[in-house]
Amino acid sequence: MATLLVTDFKMHLTPMKARILILSSLLISSVGFTLNAQVVPLVSRLPGAAVSNEPGSNLTVYLLTFGWGNEVWERFGHNAIWIKDRAHGTDTTYNWGMFDFNQPHFLRRFLTGDTRYWMEGIDLDAMLKYYKARNRSILSQELNLTPAQRLKLQQFVQWNALPQNKFYRYDYYRDNCSTRLRDALDHALGGQLQTGTVTRLTGGTYRTHTQRLLGDNVPLYTGATFALGHPADKPLSMWQEMFLPVRMANDLRIVRIADSTGTQIPLVRSEMALFTAGRAPEPPEPPDYFPWYVATGILIAAGLIALVRSAEWGHKIAFFAATAIATLWSLVAGLAGTALVIAWLFTKHYFMSRNENLMHVDPLSIALAVLIPLSVYGLRGVTRARKLAGFVAALSLFGFVLQGIPLFDQKNGEIIGLALPINLAVWWTVYRLTSYRRTSLPSSAAL
Repeated sequence: MATLLVTDFKMHLTPMKARILILSSLLISSVGFTLNAQVVPLVSRLPGAAVSNEPGSNLTVYLLTFGWGNEVWERFGHNAIWIKDRAHGTDTTYNWGMFDFNQPHFLRRFLTGDTRYWMEGIDLDAMLKYYKARNRSILSQELNLTPAQRLKLQQFVQWNALPQNKFYRYDYYRDNCSTRLRDALDHALGGQLQTGTVTRLTGGTYRTHTQRLLGDNVPLYTGATFALGHPADKPLSMWQEMFLPVRMANDLRIVRIADSTGTQIPLVRSEMALFTAGRAPEPPEPPDYFPWYVATGILIAAGLIALVRSAEWGHKIAFFAATAIATLWSLVAGLAGTALVIAWLFTKHYFMSRNENLMHVDPLSIALAVLIPLSVYGLRGVTRARKLAGFVAALSLFGFVLQGIPLFDQKNGEIIGLALPINLAVWWTVYRLTSYRRTSLPSSAAL
């Protein structure tokens, strides 16, 4: 700039003034070059300039979280890693929640706990379009990763998406689409995510979160409460709670990691709601259905007692109804108990093991379902029917009493409240109806 100024004005100056001005200009130029030599290194040390050519600086990593939906497999939400690659002009989302009902042996694999899921990369626009169409909220969180960590994450997910690497055995709680994503992030962070969250207890359990997300569907809620055993009641750390995508998004907001200089920084740099669904958000707590289960158990038990009383007055329909209800309950309880035993001993469903509900839905009740009509109508096996009904009732009562012992404190109050009154009423029904048949007048033999 100084040289150009001299050139523009030297034709209008005297020779002496021109010499002085030229010498001054040269002096200024030399000072300017010295200043430039000092300034350039300072600029090069700015974060943006220093990492502009560093491998991974062309990448931006986001966590996408999708809210819950209507279908059973949508109740727990979903998430994906979105990697924006400016060098290649791509926006790819990687998610571990891919499955297909038409896979060979899908039902058998599902029942035995050997369901096969896979991971896949999907274009961002296609991903967003699908979840918007399903009316599921979408949250984007930019993650505060160094270029090296971003590159490490991209290389890992690309490797994971290869046909030979993408399949895995799905576990609802310990190895699902969200925990796989969590582990991928932890891999890129060198274990910092696990270190910062594994010791933080949350107060939730696998059971309470399951009940919370299935609470508006009573059959599903009942089935989950019945099927989950003692392992589902263990308090969760923040690391374990990340099996839930929405909870993971919430938890990451308070996680801090070390950057390349060792400074602690927030893991989440910024976030934005890409789509807000027209549905209520996830409930924060499970519903309190316990009084309703107790009321249902007492109501069925009271109905049985009333029918038996009516049968003892000679009402044939009441006699048949009491026998039918006791038999039906025994059959249902026996089949349910058998299913629990099979799940515990012969499948990979870990969270269905050590299930104390077996004391309230005894597999032996299948035999009782056979003995009840035989003893009541045919007066065969009366003693066996009474003893077995008494054993089933006593075991259920024992399961209730054991709730006060730490090793038997499974959170199954709803099942106890429902089954215990009915089991006691079935025992009373078998005893009273068989006694009535033995002592009734000959005219009642046709009942």
